[in-house]
Amino acid sequence: MYTLNAESLNFAYEPGSDVLRGVNASVIGGRITGLVGPNGSGKSTLLRLLCGFLQPNSGTVKLDGRPLVSLSAAERARTLAFLPQMVDPVFSLTVFEVVCLGRYPYTGMIGSLRSHDLEVVARCLQDTETEPLRHREFGSLSGGERQRVLLASILAQEPKLMLLDEPTSSLDIHHEVEVFELLARLARQGYGIAVVTHDLNLAAQYCEELLLLSADHSVLASGKPEEVFTEALLSTAYAASIRVGKHPFTGAPFVAAQSTRETPP
Repeated sequence: MYTLNAESLNFAYEPGSDVLRGVNASVIGGRITGLVGPNGSGKSTLLRLLCGFLQPNSGTVKLDGRPLVSLSAAERARTLAFLPQMVDPVFSLTVFEVVCLGRYPYTGMIGSLRSHDLEVVARCLQDTETEPLRHREFGSLSGGERQRVLLASILAQEPKLMLLDEPTSSLDIHHEVEVFELLARLARQGYGIAVVTHDLNLAAQYCEELLLLSADHSVLASGKPEEVFTEALLSTAYAASIRVGKHPFTGAPFVAAQSTRETPP
């Protein structure tokens, strides 16, 4: 199993304006790690540091013990896949063409696809249940369909670890669950996944580990959902009164902001 470790990361886009302070994080094969916290706490920046798009001001990121900076861009792309919040192809592309773009670490951006590349693309379409969409224009798809196609595209990189920035943003509840079910299936196959999400209840249900960032740009807590999702920790992180109960069906922590209409127990 591949492991990505970040130790004591500090980062600022401008001097004196910290975005992350002393952050430790791990992404481990076979496990979904959720990155949660309020807006502006540094979750998306942390993903970009973990994949090598940004370099920390101090601290290290290591892939299986090797400094990430020592790996070439092609080596990183064959091991790490990153899905940003917004992806809109400049040109009109079919689903098949979008997934084929995921083979660029092996073919180059203008290289031709070989038989093995086509086999990988076909497998990724099947794994994400997007094969029936292969001839559709990407722009014509629903939000949930787009997210599955984009996941198929990064799967085509044949990575070991995937870093996903809000893959369910703007999706309805059905498509949110659909995407997280797919991530759970991929984790069972050995993929290591880090996912930024604002849906704390889906994070509690699907993530084995959680990293809770706070408004002061540091890690407030890390561990299993029941260890991180406590009323005290979440209320501190979000500067609001947060209630935590137990999901009636799954038994996972269930999170809600306390309503002014609610009568305290």
